[in-house]
Amino acid sequence: MNRRDFMKTGGVVLGGSILPYQFANAFRNNTDKGPIKIGVIGCGDRGKGLMHVMSGMPEQFEIVAICDNMDFRLDQTRKAFPDLKAKSYKNYQDLVDNSSLEAVAIATPLNMHFAPAKAALQAGKHVYLEKTMTYNIPEAMELIDLVKKNPSLTLQVGHQYRYTPLYYKVKDMIQSGYMGKITQIDSRWDRNWNWKRPVPDPSLERIINWRMYREFSGGLPAELLSHQIDFINWAFETHPDTIIGTGGIDNYHDGRETYDNVQLLLRYEKEGMIGNFGATCSNAREGYSFSIKGTQGTVELLMSEGYFYPEKERMDELQIVDGVSGATKLTWKEGKGIPILEEKTKDGTWYAFSDFYKSIQNKEYPASNVISGATTATCIHLANHSLFNKTIENWKPEYNYG
Repeated sequence: MNRRDFMKTGGVVLGGSILPYQFANAFRNNTDKGPIKIGVIGCGDRGKGLMHVMSGMPEQFEIVAICDNMDFRLDQTRKAFPDLKAKSYKNYQDLVDNSSLEAVAIATPLNMHFAPAKAALQAGKHVYLEKTMTYNIPEAMELIDLVKKNPSLTLQVGHQYRYTPLYYKVKDMIQSGYMGKITQIDSRWDRNWNWKRPVPDPSLERIINWRMYREFSGGLPAELLSHQIDFINWAFETHPDTIIGTGGIDNYHDGRETYDNVQLLLRYEKEGMIGNFGATCSNAREGYSFSIKGTQGTVELLMSEGYFYPEKERMDELQIVDGVSGATKLTWKEGKGIPILEEKTKDGTWYAFSDFYKSIQNKEYPASNVISGATTATCIHLANHSLFNKTIENWKPEYNYG
């Protein structure tokens, strides 16, 4: 059996059910209305990363303003983008008050996601808001209310797995039942690094290394594991019923407050499923790993490639002769398994910004929106509460935002 027939058997042919109309449109050059004039709030590594993506999409976006409260960040951005003709701001309110702007992209520390997003919506601007959507549950609820009061505006959250062809295909494999009954999710995002950045002035330690401090950050759950948790929420159209977390500052005793070693256990009672989400800063062997285990097979995902491993029953079922190629075996790649896609995909941020542009131009609801963003932000808030207070957290009816 060749790869084409394997994917047909699973009912997940690219261009079929796996790419819904709204996602397929992201690949069309709908440029009749011109590029969207956008400002970027937060010029650290992630902010500059967003700018690099948008700079490669000149028909969709024109960066006309940048904002950061630290001068050296603005200077770094100017050096990184020498041809950039954008006005600089140190205060986000001044940027959103710029009447020429149509949209903003927010890549600030987590505790500063909500305030500029609120100001931008109130100023009539569309918002691309990095994950996790908000620092806490009350902010998530208020942002939902703001979006409801401004229905003509798009708010998209930066959980970009909701836009990539690979993860769309895996979602279809899950929902079609191709993998059988799924009971276990195992995911990690590990590194062997203290997660600290150089500080030019000791007084800037907490501002530059904000991920280390609970005043600003949701730590490893918010910065890393939220991506995988959000994908499970989306792919299964669900949320966890119970969240248990454990962790500690187990290696880097350097004054940090957020944990360098965490493990989350999420119970999805209605689905009969357990999610294990872990991260450490002390070992890079597994790096990014994401396994979804069903009775008929396992999907193992990296960021831009994925593989399917059938269980024995499914393997026996698939070992048939293909009438076209005459092949009698599934196509395995370098001993890794059956590739879910032939080719690696683009960076997920490119797909996300393609959809952000389309959502604005066509007045469509983005796949990663204020409701889904609030759901995942709530998962992270509860996970951190469990981590630091050694509690078992249960989902409440008021968290059902949809």
